[in-house]
Amino acid sequence: MADEALSAGAVARRLGVAVTTLRTWHQRYGLGPSEHVPGHHRRYTPADLARLEIMRRLTAEGITPAEAASWARQAPAQPPAGQPLTGGLSKVRPVATRDGGGQAIPVGRAGPAARGLARAAMRLDSVAISVAIARALAAEGVVATWDGLLRPVLVGIGERHAATAGLIEVEHLVSRCVSEAFAVVTQARVTTGPARILLSCADEEQHTLPLEALAAALAEAGVAYRMLGARVPTAALVEAINRTGPAAVVVWSHTRATADPAQLTALLAGPRRPLLVLGAGPGWQADSLPAGVVRPVDLAEAVSLALAIRDSLEQSTVD
Repeated sequence: MADEALSAGAVARRLGVAVTTLRTWHQRYGLGPSEHVPGHHRRYTPADLARLEIMRRLTAEGITPAEAASWARQAPAQPPAGQPLTGGLSKVRPVATRDGGGQAIPVGRAGPAARGLARAAMRLDSVAISVAIARALAAEGVVATWDGLLRPVLVGIGERHAATAGLIEVEHLVSRCVSEAFAVVTQARVTTGPARILLSCADEEQHTLPLEALAAALAEAGVAYRMLGARVPTAALVEAINRTGPAAVVVWSHTRATADPAQLTALLAGPRRPLLVLGAGPGWQADSLPAGVVRPVDLAEAVSLALAIRDSLEQSTVD
């Protein structure tokens, strides 16, 4: 096979695509047969086939055809001797790297919706981003949308930024779209009655999206809450607890730098100690949490704990 040129039909069978697809890739992206014998149709060389295999693999993983073609054209002119025709794939495949390289946001094993959202994010297409989030929220709900769609993309953006110091504009745009989508959920489900759940970021913590996700999930479940937002000093949080008497308080910390256990200790020692204090987020370390503080493992568990508190209060009122 090393020196054999193939017809379009043979290449289509090898790749598992239609001949019309090959023609489209040739006409639009220049990935066509390179061997030409006068009086005969052009035929695909092994190097042509190697590039087409890259094209097929990347498009199957959700990369846009134009971007996949760009990567495929970077493949070596000839496949290395003694290696399979796809041997150069690992050198140009953007989604395979976990160091943030390439032209795509890595989303791990997330599905097509997350890959589509990642592509829209790279295009800075705020309309497509907002539509994708709204559809997911309507179909799947807040928790499933956060876990299966938003979190993989946000983590991927973070990985790329950590490796390249880039994508700040992407992160800002996506975060704004996510916040707006969650705001729609919370505004559409106004819950009457006392707000017995208080949501707050730790002192100096500025990452609010996970807390906004929890607020939207609580609103979706019919649980009233108060949201204090980012960078709440400990004294201010204690004062808010004293004034409103919440049954549960959630304190979010994204990094260890903002996860001072003394903040939680102060809440537990206050005159109106909540029934439940949650140290939420990866900043908190389980072995450093004060006794009596619960660390939920994910959004779903935080919602479940809040629901349990609400149900307990409602039952005690009935009794």
